[in-house]
Amino acid sequence: MCAHTPQCPPATDPDGEAAAVVTRADAQGWALLCNGLLVFEDTGALLPNGSILAPHRPT
Repeated sequence: MCAHTPQCPPATDPDGEAAAVVTRADAQGWALLCNGLLVFEDTGALLPNGSILAPHRPT
C-alpha cells in the first residue's frame, strides 16, 4: 500500500504508527495511514485485517 521511499513500516510493526497519513478526520478523531492502519485519537487502532490494538497511552 505504501509508495514512499523508503517505505513506511508495516502496520503490524511496533513502529507502524510512524507511517504517513493518507487521510484524517479530526472531528471524528481518526487517521488512516498509508500502511492501512486506522489510528484513533485515544491511541487505539485497527489493523488492516480488522484486529484491534488497545489504546496505549503513556502512564
